[in-house]
Amino acid sequence: MLKQLKGLAICLALLSGHAVAAGEPIKDSDIPTLNADEGRVGEVRRVDDGSEFKVCSDPDNMPYSNIRGEGFEDKIAEVIAKDLGKKLTYAYAYNRQGFLRNTINAGRCDVIIGTTSDFDGLRTTTPYYRSGHVFVWRKDSNYKITDWSSPDLRKGVIGIVDKSPAAVPLSDNNLMGNAKPYRLQRDLNLPTSFLIDDLAKGEIDVAIMWGPIAGYYAKQSKVPMEMALIPEYNKVKLAGKEYWNISMGVRMKDKERLKPINEAIARNQDKIAQILADYGIPTVPVLEGDTVFKK
Repeated sequence: MLKQLKGLAICLALLSGHAVAAGEPIKDSDIPTLNADEGRVGEVRRVDDGSEFKVCSDPDNMPYSNIRGEGFEDKIAEVIAKDLGKKLTYAYAYNRQGFLRNTINAGRCDVIIGTTSDFDGLRTTTPYYRSGHVFVWRKDSNYKITDWSSPDLRKGVIGIVDKSPAAVPLSDNNLMGNAKPYRLQRDLNLPTSFLIDDLAKGEIDVAIMWGPIAGYYAKQSKVPMEMALIPEYNKVKLAGKEYWNISMGVRMKDKERLKPINEAIARNQDKIAQILADYGIPTVPVLEGDTVFKK
């Protein structure tokens, strides 16, 4: 059964603590598994007694979260749980296909800490931050990049996640010939820092990434980095939208759960902003009414 679960890239746990020592690599064996039948018709299902702030989380996905509670979403969850007077607990699964199905929609947990505010698979809170895609380059390259017309973008290799929104303006500005694509589907064999790692090693000259990941690893890098937010592109092409409001999410049916979380977010916005700053997360003001209309 464990082999089958790993083959599906699903690894689930119900934990209230973090048993892996700091600095040690996180392995599959560090993450206890749940009974895969839990929650099915006729099987045992978790009963929410109202005492927990139970978060659906990834056990190894920095800077967002890990099993040691070191991610910025872990720290935000701590703030909200404390404010609500609830015990913070987790259900873990790798954030790939099936994540919602095997966590929040299976009743194993109740809250997603970070999702786009207009995501139609969840009922979402008021946005608590907004971020966008960024350009990152090594400081010693002496590049100056502010937008897609910057000449330094044409001098070297641009690392970009294939089919990400930033690939749209990249193509429109005839820069695809400079691009080194990285796979969109998360590869669990690679650290989440892989693009910044390649930038530091000189395998690429510019990295184009989602801001929270780029900001954290650029700040952690031993090779000094520079970073600039990419200009919004959605008025040119909606598929090239670079900025997103981020909210917490609950199940669609859990309307009553949303109100106290919204109130806790409002009371703790300064603490949340400080956590984001501490992790190097680039943010811009939340844009009210920002919605992507699906055709």
